[in-house]
Amino acid sequence: MSTPSDDDVRNVIIIGSGPAGLTAAIYAARANLEPLMFEGEPSSTSDQPGGQLMLTTDVENYPGFPDGIMGPELMLNFRAQAERFGTEFVTDKVTAVDFSTRPFRVWVREREYRAETIIVSTGARSLWLGIENEQRLTGHGVSSCATCDGFFFRGHHIAVIGGGDSAIEEATFLTKFADKVTIVHRRDELRASKIMQDRAFANPKIEFLWNHTVVELEGTEKLEGVVVEHVETGERSPLPVTGLFVAIGHKPNTDLFQGVLDMDENGYLETRSGSTATNIDGVFACGDVQDHVYRQAITAAGSGCMAAIDAERWLEANVHAAAPAGASG
Repeated sequence: MSTPSDDDVRNVIIIGSGPAGLTAAIYAARANLEPLMFEGEPSSTSDQPGGQLMLTTDVENYPGFPDGIMGPELMLNFRAQAERFGTEFVTDKVTAVDFSTRPFRVWVREREYRAETIIVSTGARSLWLGIENEQRLTGHGVSSCATCDGFFFRGHHIAVIGGGDSAIEEATFLTKFADKVTIVHRRDELRASKIMQDRAFANPKIEFLWNHTVVELEGTEKLEGVVVEHVETGERSPLPVTGLFVAIGHKPNTDLFQGVLDMDENGYLETRSGSTATNIDGVFACGDVQDHVYRQAITAAGSGCMAAIDAERWLEANVHAAAPAGASG
């Protein structure tokens, strides 16, 4: 793979390589925009190449794979397709950006790269408990996405950690599959909205374990149970669950863009309605970095397509550097 020249001004630089970024790369490359993608660091948990699907085992809800596909395999397919059409990859993490002048500038430590447009697709990361075995058992009984993995827990006893709307929504969804769902919450009341609370309290499959936290995960090949601790007495007891869903929130990977791009109160990038455009003309955002509602691979991929088309049209209107319309489809 050739190393991009410091003097190059690219049509588009894509920062982040999950489903959104790689889909943007496919569309941009097919439009002859010759995108340059910074795909992240292999050693990073928040900026690794391929995004969160690299930590997912079976993906059964992505269209086109009736028998399912492993998350890493799916993302390698995305990458191969983007590379086939001419996307250049830098397997490293962007460390600084300057969107105040044109062309836009990004840095990987001391090295500078420039582009006419930027697509931000740095994603978001689930917040975890941070206890032993948690990451090892992720995908083997431990999850942070009920919509993604709930189907695998038909007939199970599941624990959901959290007390906000996300946790209650996850628990309610999981009752479609599980025999029993226990919501473990460190307080004695929920933070969720009243309508969500009422729905959960009325669900016969949902039980509540108040004033407790999960402190241990049991199992070697898969989750076989958890140990909970009372927050006031410190007393520990087993909870015989075979599924654990951590629903204590998500954090978008937007630290790089603090003070540069507009964000909501939770740090998600704001884009114009019906568009992937940010507050800076020529900078676009797609995927989980700007979507705190759906957070699915398929919706991320769709917004990546939108971002590439938005960038292509912006270039046509402002730089006259893009290929003729209709090169992608």
